[in-house]
Amino acid sequence: MDIYGLIGHPLKHSFSQRFFTEKFAKEGIDAEYHTFDIPDIALLEKIMELHKGLNGLNVTIPYKEKVIQYLDSLDPEAEKIGAVNVIKFLRDEEGLRLVGYNSDIVGFQSSIKPLINNLIHKKALILGTGGASKAVKHGLQNLGLETKFVSRTSKNGSYTYQDLSKEILSEYKVIVNSSPVGTFPDIDSSPDIPYQYLTADHLLYDLVYNPAETSFLKQGKAMGATVKNGAEMLELQAIEAWDIWNR
Repeated sequence: MDIYGLIGHPLKHSFSQRFFTEKFAKEGIDAEYHTFDIPDIALLEKIMELHKGLNGLNVTIPYKEKVIQYLDSLDPEAEKIGAVNVIKFLRDEEGLRLVGYNSDIVGFQSSIKPLINNLIHKKALILGTGGASKAVKHGLQNLGLETKFVSRTSKNGSYTYQDLSKEILSEYKVIVNSSPVGTFPDIDSSPDIPYQYLTADHLLYDLVYNPAETSFLKQGKAMGATVKNGAEMLELQAIEAWDIWNR
């Protein structure tokens, strides 16, 4: 039996496990999907020892960048992005090789593209600077938008949350939350942006999908902004992961 799984920490709930378990049952695929909640990325080697039938892994917070050191090679797109959320296990006469891919960019780009109006949406703010934010940046740039990161501390070439003003928000009409802020059970939290300056021209996209309408999206909607959560992105990146493992 083939084994697939997810590594991350903490894994409170797993969309991937539910998605793949249902897929395997529905399509009669002889495979299992496990979650591996590991407090240290070094434990990846232990997982591989214990589960010899591993064919592929998904990677989530906080290991999308840290996992790269354990891989034998990277797909060109993942190398460009600098983050991995899919690992393919290749076995041949040379032994086992781990190859890193990024399906987040496929999921994100396909999900947000129908909402982008290039006459209005020319610049985007990306909230958070973790592994997922890198795929978001490349996806937005592929769609023709300029991007700027927003983080809690001052970093070269990015804004802090305190920097955000009416002027900045009038310039950056797309705002993507790539941080875990607002994820269940912390549903009353939201990124610290000046929501009062949002307009009907703004597009707010939240990678968080649980709850379906985060506080971030709720406050954007109240100001007339177009809003979307990360549920479709997750499904699209999972479909892409399955394609990667099986091609």
